[in-house]
Amino acid sequence: MAQCPNSKKNSSRCTCSYDGCSNHALCCECIHKHLAARQLPGCCFPPDVEKTYDRSFRKFIEVWSERL
Repeated sequence: MAQCPNSKKNSSRCTCSYDGCSNHALCCECIHKHLAARQLPGCCFPPDVEKTYDRSFRKFIEVWSERL
């Protein structure tokens, strides 16, 4: 696992609910992984939507355009 000088701080605010996430609190790795899959990380979504695991750009736009 990669080392991150901010992992303790990141861990306290990481909202990912996926138990098997190997990038928990490793924001740089998480963003890289999700963007490579044409997705956004779970922290970009409200908690109720994050739990659906739909991390698509389309879902992001849908959710936030409704909530603004």
